[in-house]
Order: sequence, then structure tokens, then C-alpha cells
Amino acid sequence: MRPGRENTSRQRPPANADERTMLTGWLDWQRATVRLKCAGLSDVDARRAPLPSSPVMTIAGVVSHLRWVEHGWFETSFLGEPDRAPSTDDDPHAPWRVGGIPLARLLDEYDEQCERSRAIVAAHDLDELERFAPPGLELVSLRWILGHLIEETARHLGHLDALRELADGVTSY
Repeated sequence: MRPGRENTSRQRPPANADERTMLTGWLDWQRATVRLKCAGLSDVDARRAPLPSSPVMTIAGVVSHLRWVEHGWFETSFLGEPDRAPSTDDDPHAPWRVGGIPLARLLDEYDEQCERSRAIVAAHDLDELERFAPPGLELVSLRWILGHLIEETARHLGHLDALRELADGVTSY
């Protein structure tokens, strides 16, 4: 883990914040909680797949997936940049398979991706539409993307809760 990345403190947005501050504040709360859920976890436990029907559902896999979700929505869909994710038509679950990449590195890569996402959001209006949407889907606004990322990150935090408890018995808020 890089120096300074150990900080797992979260800060709720002010109760009377404007819309941008509220959306980005709650997304940052969820992002910080990812690292909190992984604090102190061994690489062995991070790679455990305790659900027989979901062999790629590991803590390390969830962290990797969240990194690529941030990339996909903010860089690929919103900015229209090339998709760098490891997924392919033949292997759409590739981001979940992390091989021997240490959890600390996956968390650092997630944090770095979140920093890129923050910079993109800061430079654009909430009403601005994404530049790419899959065929058959309408273009959505940056506001919509932020709301979706709050939901998606929070949903995967629920997965991290369950996976962490199954891995080493640790539970937390």
C-alpha cells in the first residue's frame, strides 16, 4: 500500500450541500468504504471464492471490477475514450479474475481510477451527456452516471460485507 493510502476515513457530504457536492460526496463515501472493507485482509483471503455458483466472486475480484466500472462509465462512456478494460466478448468476466495481483495493488489501482474519475466529473457539467452508449440505449447525463455509480458501488459493498465475513469472520458497518 502506498503511504497515505491507509486512511480509511470517510466524510459524509454536508446535509445542505448543493447537488454536485452531494452526489460526489456520497460516491466518495462509498469509494472510501471499499478500502475500509478490505483493511487488514490477507491476499489469500481476498482470493477466496466461497460461493460455489459464483467462482469469480472474490474480494479482489470485486475491487478490480469496481475499478473497471469507474473506467467504463467515466472514460469510455462519458468521454468516449477507448475501453482499456481486460474484458472481451469471449471473456466478459476478465476484470473479476485478478490472478496473483496483490490486494494492495488492486486497491491502489482503484484509488487511482477514482482520482481520474473525480477529475473528469470536476471538469464537466452534470447535464452533459455521455459520448457513447451501447446500441439500443439512450445517452445518459453525468448526473445519471454519478447516481448509478453510487448505487453500483454500494451494491458491491454489500458483496464485500458478505465475502469478508465468510473469508475471516470480520464484520463492520
